[in-house]
Amino acid sequence: MGINEQNGTYTVSVSKGYPQSPKKLESRGHWGNKAEFILTVMGAIIGPGNVWRFPYLCYKNGGGVFFIPYILFICTCGVPLFFLETALGQYTSQGAITCWRNICPLFQGMGYASHLIIAFSATSYITILAWAFFYLFSSFSAELPWATCGNYWNTDSCLGLNQLNMTLSNTSRLNTTLPVVEFWERRVLKISGGIEEVGSLRWELVLCLILSWVICYFCVWKGIKSTGKAAYFTATFPYVMLFVLLVRGVTLPGAVDGIIYYLYPDFSRLSDPQVWMDAGTQIFFSYAIGLGFLTSLGSYNTYNNDCYKDCFYLCLLNSATSIVAGFAVFSVLGFMTYEQGVDISEVAQSGPGLAFITYPQAVTMMPMPQVWSVCFFLMIILLGLDSQFVGLECLMTSLVDLFPTHLRKGCRRELVLLAICSTCCLMGFPLVTEGGLYLLQLLDHHVCSGTTLLLLSLSQSVSIAWVYGADRFYDNITHMIGYRPSALMKYCWSYITPLFCLGTFIFSIVNYSPLKFSKAYVYPLWANILGWFIASVSLSLIPLFVLHQVMQGKGSLRQRLWVLCQPVDDLPAQHKGLPTLEDSGTTAHTELKPLSHTREITP
Repeated sequence: MGINEQNGTYTVSVSKGYPQSPKKLESRGHWGNKAEFILTVMGAIIGPGNVWRFPYLCYKNGGGVFFIPYILFICTCGVPLFFLETALGQYTSQGAITCWRNICPLFQGMGYASHLIIAFSATSYITILAWAFFYLFSSFSAELPWATCGNYWNTDSCLGLNQLNMTLSNTSRLNTTLPVVEFWERRVLKISGGIEEVGSLRWELVLCLILSWVICYFCVWKGIKSTGKAAYFTATFPYVMLFVLLVRGVTLPGAVDGIIYYLYPDFSRLSDPQVWMDAGTQIFFSYAIGLGFLTSLGSYNTYNNDCYKDCFYLCLLNSATSIVAGFAVFSVLGFMTYEQGVDISEVAQSGPGLAFITYPQAVTMMPMPQVWSVCFFLMIILLGLDSQFVGLECLMTSLVDLFPTHLRKGCRRELVLLAICSTCCLMGFPLVTEGGLYLLQLLDHHVCSGTTLLLLSLSQSVSIAWVYGADRFYDNITHMIGYRPSALMKYCWSYITPLFCLGTFIFSIVNYSPLKFSKAYVYPLWANILGWFIASVSLSLIPLFVLHQVMQGKGSLRQRLWVLCQPVDDLPAQHKGLPTLEDSGTTAHTELKPLSHTREITP
């Protein structure tokens, strides 16, 4: 039996006298047009972190000075690795697992490691969508529920902004809480005292979580046909919302002061290693490097697509979005400091604190607050939604490439996707309990960003540059796009990017400190051990697969390593045009060899 492709149609042929006729499999497919690819990658790399993480890091790390290490990391790590992953997928036409089996079988564990991280991140980050849906639904009310006290979830210490400014001094503020904080902690989360206090399920959040998964499922269920079409809306509409919020923000009183806080340069901060660490991790986080997203999405490009220019413009768009979002956010923070008469350090926050406390509080001070609240939370939902379903598409792409004869027939792909979404949804239930926020921060800190992405990126650059060969891959890309990209790319893959990744990783280990929540709650030792264990499970797949491949090989150790470091023989040939019936005058099929050196499937 063999898998054959002719004119874009896959068939399974049965030989040796069997009377069965070939069974047609669905084609792997390509993007309908370049816009679908560009918009889907936009959705994958531009998420809530561009809105709530970058502006705060810029303010925290010296304002405009932060752009110096940030741009340096873009040029030495961000763009080269972004280009590497996209070109790898386009060259092999395979997902993020089987591409490594084709290029360098020894390191295919990187594909499995990245997909395990995707599974963890898909299960955890979708909780943010559940919160955003809760706020969105709460915005359709005569009065925003977080605008005033007097609700059943408020405490006696709750005081609205007007009361706070009129009756209390700055020293008395410590004994009061704002209604927006109590809505977040006591109404939405009903947060417990720590990770050891799991508490009960928040059933309203459970329903919002299920809604989020249902939407993600139907965005992905038909593969890139549905993913590419969904991206037309999910990737563009957030920019409409961001523009509306930007215009509204810069026209508020005090907006200029907020923008000055955002960009005012403090050159002394350049001597702080933490500034460089923050710049590096932000690049890896916001560019979705190391997760396999770009490889899977790039695999649906046509062979001669100019992915070099695409990657450059997408990276530029990503960073520009982060910078523009900073103006939208800090203009509103400047308005808040103007209205409340406090320092911006009291209102500037990062992460969920910005999205679910600071900004909701700001909209209560604006005319027609419900309108601005709906706009903001729609933007957060759409930014998170496309990143979420792209992760699911990446998982399904790799599964289908691993098991094409099983999943490219009938509705099997849709059923497997349904099983994955249902399982991840159930696994996400602990994150919508009263102690769920503590668990989410634990997963985010240890598993889904930072150290794991650095090590995956380091492994990728080393395997391509020093095992497969930077010059060989550079020539492959030249054959694809028709011209030679900047030589800086291969020098970054070989030297600069590994050094930057390794240096940033060492610095993060040397400066490690126990995880804290809201600067007050310190995670217990067992929780940190759990976080490191989950992170090590995914990363351990890389050396474990190396050992497995070596043990399964034949010959001496040197011979085994030599064979496992060689790409498949027919990699370039599969893109030079498959023979057709008209060319050969026969009905012979051309055999694909996607998974091994022999590439045959025998009964």
